[in-house]
Amino acid sequence: MIEERVARLSPAPPGPVFSRAAVVASCAGFVLIGALQALYGPAIPAFRAEFGLSPSAAGLGLSAHFVGGVAGVLLFDRLYGRVGNRRILGSSYLLMAVGAGGFALAPDWPTALAAALLAGFGFGGIDYGLNQLFAVGFGHRSTAMLNILNAHFGIGAILGPAVIGAVGSEHYPAVFLAFALANLPLLLCLGGVQSHVPAPAGERAGGGAVLGRSLGSVLAVFVVLYVLHVGVEAGVGGWEPTHLETVGYSAGVAATATSVYWLMMTVGRFLVAPLALRFSAQAIITVSCAGMTVCLLAATVPALAPYAYAGVGLFIAPVFPTGLPWLNRAAPRARRAGALVIAASMVGGVAAGPALGKAIEWSGVRAVPLLLCGVSALCLAATLWLIRGTRSR
Repeated sequence: MIEERVARLSPAPPGPVFSRAAVVASCAGFVLIGALQALYGPAIPAFRAEFGLSPSAAGLGLSAHFVGGVAGVLLFDRLYGRVGNRRILGSSYLLMAVGAGGFALAPDWPTALAAALLAGFGFGGIDYGLNQLFAVGFGHRSTAMLNILNAHFGIGAILGPAVIGAVGSEHYPAVFLAFALANLPLLLCLGGVQSHVPAPAGERAGGGAVLGRSLGSVLAVFVVLYVLHVGVEAGVGGWEPTHLETVGYSAGVAATATSVYWLMMTVGRFLVAPLALRFSAQAIITVSCAGMTVCLLAATVPALAPYAYAGVGLFIAPVFPTGLPWLNRAAPRARRAGALVIAASMVGGVAAGPALGKAIEWSGVRAVPLLLCGVSALCLAATLWLIRGTRSR
C-alpha cells in the first residue's frame, strides 16, 4: 500500500553512530566527492592542451577515477567490520587528497592517470563507507538521512564545474589542489564516528528477512535496478544537450536545461527526506521509476523536452539512496550486498556512455528519450519484482 509506514532497518546501535559534527563533516565529504567527480569533464580542454591528448585519451581521466572507485568500494567492503570505521574513512580521505593533489601536480599524462586512479580509490571508500554507515546508523530515519547525504553529492557536482568555469580550465591544477586540501580538516571530525557498529539484528541472529524469492535472485535484481537507473541518470546528463540541440534549441538553452536537470536531482533528494519518514522505500522507488518513465516519454515531444528532463532529475533523485535501506532490510545476512550495488552503480555509469552511443548510432539522436524511456521502464519492472520478491510470506 502506497501509504505504508517505513519499517525500522534494525534496532538503533548503543549510542549514536555519528555525532552532529561528524554528520556535518560527512555531508561536506560528499560535497567533495561530488565536486571531484565533476571536475574532470570541464578540465578536458586544458588536459588536451597541456599533454597533447586526443579526446578519447583525455576522457581516460574520468575512467581511471571510476575504475579506482569500484576497486575502493570492493576493498573497503572487505575491511568493513574488521578495521574500525574511523580508519576506513580516514584512509579514504587521505587517498583522495593525495590522488587529487597528485593529479594537479602530475608532470605527464600517465602519472596523472595513476593519480586519478588513487583519488578514485579514496572516492570509492568514502562513497561506500558513509552510505553503509548512514544506512544502518539512524534507525527508521536512515532513508531520510541517506537522501540528505547524497543530496550533498549533487551540490558538489554543481559546484565543481562552476569553479572551473569561473577560474578557467587552464587553472585546473589549482582547483584540484584546493579540493585535495579541503579533505584534510574532515579528518579532525572522525572522532565523532563510532568505530564499530553492531550488525543488523537479522545478521546477529543468523537469520534474515523472509523472502518470497531466493536471496541470490533478489540481490541480482537489486544490482540490475542500480545499473539501469544509473544508466538513465548518466544517459540524460550526457545526451540531453545533444538531443535538445537536434530538436531545435540553441546551445545555450540546451546547456542551461542540462544544469537544471542536475539541480533537480539535488533538490529531489532534499524534498524526499521528510517523505521517507512517512512512506516506505518501496513506495518511493515505485513512484520515482514510474515518474521518470513518464517524463522521458514526454521528452519525445520537442516543446516539452526541457521541462520533461527536469522532471526526470526530480524523480530519479531518491532511487540510489532510498534503495540501500530497503536492501539492508531485505537481505540483512548478505553483508556485501551494499558494496555490490554501489560498485554496480559505478559500472553502470561507465557502461552507459558506450552502450547508449551504439544504440544512438542505429536509431539517431532524436530517439534518445525513447531509448532511455525503455531503460526506465525496466527499472520500474525490476522494482515491482523486488516488491513481490522481498514480501514476507
